[in-house]
Parts: sequence; C-alpha cells; structure tokens
Amino acid sequence: MKLVGMVQALEEQAAGSNGESEKLSFDERLGLVVDREKLYRDNRRLESRLRQAKLSQLACLEDIDFKAGRNLDRGLIKTLGNCQWVRDHLHVLVTGKTGVGKSFVAQALAHRACREGFTAVKWRASRLFQELALARGDGRYGRLMKSLARVNVLVIDDWGLSMLGDTDRLDFLEILEERSGKGSLVMTSQLPVKNWHETIGHPTIADAIMDRIVHQAYQIDIKGETKRKPDGKLDSGGEKSEGKA
Repeated sequence: MKLVGMVQALEEQAAGSNGESEKLSFDERLGLVVDREKLYRDNRRLESRLRQAKLSQLACLEDIDFKAGRNLDRGLIKTLGNCQWVRDHLHVLVTGKTGVGKSFVAQALAHRACREGFTAVKWRASRLFQELALARGDGRYGRLMKSLARVNVLVIDDWGLSMLGDTDRLDFLEILEERSGKGSLVMTSQLPVKNWHETIGHPTIADAIMDRIVHQAYQIDIKGETKRKPDGKLDSGGEKSEGKA
C-alpha cells in the first residue's frame, strides 16, 4: 500500500524508550500515524515539484535582503508570498542591472509557489527559444508547448538580451495565448519594461505581447550595485549563491 510514512511512525513508536507513546490512547496514536503519512506524502510531492521546476538556486523569500538602496518593497514581497497572484493568474516582472539579485527573487517566488502546491518551471529565455526551434524540427513542438501551457508558474530568466526573431515572437505570443487565464509568468530582465517593446521588434506583435503581460503584472525594479566580485564570482548575497539576495 506504500504507506511509508505510517511505517516510519509505527517503528518510532515501537522503538520509543521513554514509553511516551504507550501513554497515548489508540485514537491519539492512530492520529499521529496518519499525520506522519500525510506529511511524508506532502514532502514527496514538494520534492517532485521542485525537481520539475529546475531551479538553479536554493532561493527562499525569507532570505531576500531588503537593505536600503535596493528598492525592494518588503510589503509587496510579503503579499506575493501568499501566492494569490498565482491563483489570479497574474505576473511578476523583475528588472535591474546584472548581478543585483533578479534571478534569486524570481526563483524564490517559484520556490514559494511550489511549497504552496503549484507547479513551476524555469527557463533562460535564450534556451527556451532554442529548445522550441529544436522541438519544431524533431516533432516535440506540440508536447513542449502543452507543457509550457500547463505549468502554473513559468519563470523566464534573462529576457531581452537580444532581439527576438520572427519565429521567436510568434512562439512567445502563442505561449502567452495558451496560458491566458490559466497560468502566471515571472520574468527577469536587465532592460526596463518600457524598453521591451523595441526588443520584441515587430510593432503589432509587440503590442499584443506587452498587452498580455504588463497590464496584469506586479513590477519589481531592483536597484543597487552588482553583487558579483571582481573575480567573476558572487558574494553571499549574489544571484548564484545560496545565501541572501
């Protein structure tokens, strides 16, 4: 029956040296065993969601650094932490210079969503468009688009590093259309949101894309200096570290 959590709880009760479990009633002991099974299953589901999310950092909202000068609103982050934005299918746009912690914040939001029972997946923008092009050639395009449409939180990192090609623009518009009213986006970019239109390129498609994103999004613009050290590594508060960001 695969009741691993129950087995563990029963073994612990049987091995208890202080006899505390023997003082409990049958109903109380049964309740503890059932609770352990639920906790075990919840943890397994969370582990599965985090594996599928492919987050590159161990990022948590509790570890975000709100020191002065970063332009991070503690109240907004707390609000986002309840994941109502995911339930409402809204988006979060995180902008700022390289190294200021954009990816950390984005992945912390995805991590919280996973903890709240939602699915998430992270893609670098360039890698996503490369994968879509490859999938179109080997017959996986439809499956990949369906998987992108199903996930509750789609994280797109490093958006806007280069101009979108014709196919990229249409692919992204299709992703947005398929996810409309069904899922949320978290996007990070070095470019201010006001400059995204020209990066997309085609005015009409850019209008359609921006209309589906900006008017339904929280915007976080992180300020401050890069957390990357001169040797190219990040300090304990950098984007690629497991410390605060």
